[in-house]
Formats: sequence, C-alpha cells, structure tokens
Amino acid sequence: MLSIILPAYNEAGYLTTAVEHFIEALRATDNQEPFEIIIAENGSTDGTRAEADSLAAGHSEVRVVSISQANYGLALRAGFLEAQGDVVTNFDVDFYDLTFMFRAIDRIRSGATDAPVIVVASKRGDDSNDTRPLARRLVTGVFSTILRVAFGLKVSDTHGMKAMLRAPLVAHAESCKFGTDLFDTELILRAERAGLHTGEIGVTVEETRPSRTPIWKRIPRSLMGLGKLRIALWREFGLFK
Repeated sequence: MLSIILPAYNEAGYLTTAVEHFIEALRATDNQEPFEIIIAENGSTDGTRAEADSLAAGHSEVRVVSISQANYGLALRAGFLEAQGDVVTNFDVDFYDLTFMFRAIDRIRSGATDAPVIVVASKRGDDSNDTRPLARRLVTGVFSTILRVAFGLKVSDTHGMKAMLRAPLVAHAESCKFGTDLFDTELILRAERAGLHTGEIGVTVEETRPSRTPIWKRIPRSLMGLGKLRIALWREFGLFK
C-alpha cells in the first residue's frame, strides 16, 4: 500500500485540486495498488479543515489528521506515524511530482542490498534544475553545506518531496525531537546514523506562489534549530557515526 502525506496549512482553494489530481492519476495507474492520502492539517485559520473533511467524506482514499498548531514538521510526523502504507511519500500541496514518486518507489522496492529507505527529491543534485530566485537558492545551499559539514549528511537535500520505507523508520520518527522546519532533516540524519541507506533524485523546482513564510523569518529560526539539533544528536551519537 502507498501512503501520501499532504501537510496543509491555510490551503483552502488549493487542497482540492492537489488531492483530486493524485486520486485521478493513481486510479489510472497500471497495476494499481491500494493507496491513501493523508491530509495533515495543522493550525489553519481559513477553510482548510472543512475542505479536507469534505474530501475525506467524498473519497474513500482520503483521511484527515489534524493538529492544533501551525507546524509543518509536526504535521509531517503525525501523518507519517498514522500512515498504513509500506511506502510513505510526502508532498506540498503546491509542489508535487508523480514521476519522482514512481521512480523513488521503484528504488526503495528494488530489493537491492543497498536499496535506500529514504529517497529525497533533491534541489541540488547534478540533474536538478532549481528555478527559484537566487536568494532562495543561496539559503538552500548554505543550509545543505551546514548539514554536510557539521552533521555528516550524505544526501544533498532534506526538505521537500520524499519517499520513505515506513517500517525501519517508525522508531526514528518517534525519536525525533524537532518539528517546524527540521523534522524531515532530523529523520534523515537519524536514519543515516543508524546505518540505513538514503538516496536522491534530482528534480525541477518551480515556485507557483510565494512562500508561506518569508525567508528572512526562516533563516534565524532554522539556524537556531540546527544548533539545538546538533547538540541533541551529539549527546546521542557523538560527532559522527
């Protein structure tokens, strides 16, 4: 079974289009397997929750998980732990790529001894094409460099679309201490430090609307969070493992 998680904060008017696109595409797929779409609503102040509930009422594949605070990372964590599929994918409502999803799932289910348990849609790989404004690309580059140098990260990116093999990652997801911008980063770092394989596939990134949070607000929050995450992982694992 395939699980798709869509964190949703103030996505009224966008959510239905994304969910119905997924349903239409997956129902039409050859050798269709069961799938579920988990809308991880978090602290919305518009009609997102009502729209999500309406989608769940109208489609048997859709479920809603809701948390009270606007927190992307905690929403992603809640959706992952609620998922029933053996493979779990996550996307943003305004940024999803079914070609990436199917390629990533094939790699995870390949049966190879070095098959990854997480495949990241990388904005920084050799075959990536990041069309975002220069400032956004620079921040991503700095963030990725810090993760590689200070944390020993093996993949080139942690945010955005991912496919994950659920079973070996549940305990690591439960151990994650950080939400907001850092849950998926922490999960990948914990997986790598446990000796699990990760991988990436380059994607094209195009912004269809401005970011929900201005980048100048995210920079100090992310840097402070990375400092706290570094201390937490050092206490558990040492410098590198």
